[in-house]
Amino acid sequence: MSANIPRVPASFFGMVLGLAGLGGAWRAAHLAWGLPAVIGEAIMLIAGLVWLLVATLYGLKWLVAREAALSEAAHPVQCCFIGLAGVATMLVAGGLLPYAYDAALALYLAGLAFTVVFAVWRTGNLWKGERDLSHSTPVLYLPTVAGSFVGGTVGAALGFADLGQFMFGAGFFGWLAIESVLLQRMLTSPAMAAALRPTLGIQLAPPVVGAVTLIAVAPEAPHLLVHAMIGYGILQALILLRLLPWILREPLAPSYWAFTFGVTALATAPTRLIVLGDAGVVHVLAPVLFVFANLVVGTVAVVTLYRLSGRRGGTSAAPPALQPKASSS
Repeated sequence: MSANIPRVPASFFGMVLGLAGLGGAWRAAHLAWGLPAVIGEAIMLIAGLVWLLVATLYGLKWLVAREAALSEAAHPVQCCFIGLAGVATMLVAGGLLPYAYDAALALYLAGLAFTVVFAVWRTGNLWKGERDLSHSTPVLYLPTVAGSFVGGTVGAALGFADLGQFMFGAGFFGWLAIESVLLQRMLTSPAMAAALRPTLGIQLAPPVVGAVTLIAVAPEAPHLLVHAMIGYGILQALILLRLLPWILREPLAPSYWAFTFGVTALATAPTRLIVLGDAGVVHVLAPVLFVFANLVVGTVAVVTLYRLSGRRGGTSAAPPALQPKASSS
């Protein structure tokens, strides 16, 4: 029986982030421009169903293929994707919030607890050193930065804006610290292996996901920092577009979901500013970025369905350089 269960990698939780992010962008678009609410809710429902499927298969992986799961947890790159399990759970809680507060709160607390425990465990291992510099990729943002920002955003939606502000601080300063490490690696080290290049899509996420969090936890605050974070996110997006031919030497695959959470947050942040009454440039940026986010997520989703429909058995969709193997780090 275990041979027939797909061995899904933890990176598949990234699908939930992209879908829930797009659902959030449509919810913001409904408030800003009156676009149909049903579209955003349908996308949120799909995100929840994908989360349920991936979480079930990933949990079964620990039961029937424990050695493979442990190898993934020991891998210097793949291990960081495990943190997405908690992040995805909190995003699903945010999607459920308008319909069932108590269930959303329970999911949020479970996701937050997992996120904090895993982030502390993983970061503690990183602080020990003894790492190959080539293993430093934007996946380092996932355990601490992504988890903190999403924890702040969903926490504020649940009514815990003060907790959200603490979470924003953890994510914001964690982002700045890790950003310097990654830029040092990218500017001075050999080129990133082709199979790792799709992870560069995560580089877009911290400033714009953080901007969404700041709007959520402090909607009445001046918008200077939010504008600055969106501006930096746009710069990251333009650099990634310039590098796209280089990144696409690794064929389109489910690994490109790494781009989707940042792209959807890049659309959501200015749209939410419009809802708050912001004027000026956001009215030009928001619709363009909203269309762009839909195109990116739609393309990656179609490619993923095509690639997965052609797979057989329980093989992993992770590229060879990301396949789990033992590592002391």
